Amino acid sequence: MSELRRELGLPGAVITGLGSILGTGAFVAIAIAHDFVGPLVVVAAPVAGLVATFNGLSSAALASAHPVAGGTYEYGTKYLGPWPGFLAGWLFLLAKSASAATAALALGRLFGFSWAPLVIVVAMTALVATGLRRTTAVNLILITITITGLVGFVVLAAQVTGSATNTGPSGDWPSLLEAIAFLFVAYTGYGRIATMGEEVRDPAKTIPRAVIVTLAVTAALYTSIAWGVSRFWSRSGRTGETLTDIVDGLTGSQIVVVAAGAAMAGVLLNLILGLSRVWLAMGRRGDMPSALARVTDGSPRVAVIVTGVAIGGLTLLGDLRVAWSFSAFSVLLYYAVTNAAALRLSPSERRFPRWTAWAGLTSCLFLALWLDPAVVGVSLVVIASGLVWRAIWTQRART
Repeated sequence: MSELRRELGLPGAVITGLGSILGTGAFVAIAIAHDFVGPLVVVAAPVAGLVATFNGLSSAALASAHPVAGGTYEYGTKYLGPWPGFLAGWLFLLAKSASAATAALALGRLFGFSWAPLVIVVAMTALVATGLRRTTAVNLILITITITGLVGFVVLAAQVTGSATNTGPSGDWPSLLEAIAFLFVAYTGYGRIATMGEEVRDPAKTIPRAVIVTLAVTAALYTSIAWGVSRFWSRSGRTGETLTDIVDGLTGSQIVVVAAGAAMAGVLLNLILGLSRVWLAMGRRGDMPSALARVTDGSPRVAVIVTGVAIGGLTLLGDLRVAWSFSAFSVLLYYAVTNAAALRLSPSERRFPRWTAWAGLTSCLFLALWLDPAVVGVSLVVIASGLVWRAIWTQRART
């Protein structure tokens, strides 16, 4: 059996999207982005959400027209050709593996043990390998805890006393653009809905609705969190790389810590879920070993295990900011391919105005220019290595 089961309705798809988003972005990325631009993080968060919306509409349109596992890897191959498709798949694997490693590192920090990230990756990989239904049930529990904790953080921020004497970084244009690029990644978990298009019921209706609901809820939460981070800084001088650093020691902070743990676990869970489906799709098309395309009892277990091993290796980077920046560059290029594919949709397949895809394409390419040059350089080398791999692998397959 090589087919996946269509088990996700609208609630399940939204839960999957939120579970993929509300973790590292909410508890880590916004706090770090505040270091770039200070109070202007309140501007950066919704602007990043707007960029994500353009890309989300393109993803939703493509997934509705071509609802199979693999996301932009499949769309790029179908609408642009095998090389752009492979590039998209490789970029997704790089970007989301780095995001998953960031989540594992942040979760490991909560436990305070150097080996914790690897143990967590192994546990989540084992859970995903059991199948989608059980994973979705766990997701619902984690999302409920996460949203409760984020609301708790905003409430704590509203109660902070003191005069607004701290303003943070100056927030010049380059820093603001870097912050927007940095935060864009924090929204892109909605892509998990499209990546799992083969497992969604009535995808033409469900996927666009799920993406829009997911992004609307996320934008409201992120803007509130950005306000909370800025308020903590301006009133008390509290700052840090995570929300748990900012509220450390405050009465009521325990709910934020528990929610952070649930959120990181949820993101890691959903990233393993989405990444394994791209490995599966690439195995089906012959861009990766065919063993990755094997499905057992409705679950691509070989692909899930490979995903867990890759994420576990990336946790050895040990640095939250570097891992997230690496993810940001790769994911911006990935969504550039998504929008380019959306521009090739026929009039009958197109669900949204064509200008939204152009807006997504140009904004992704533009924002990629403002990330750390050192990270960009390393990313380009790794991306090139994937293209070399495909050239060698496909040549071998033909001989």
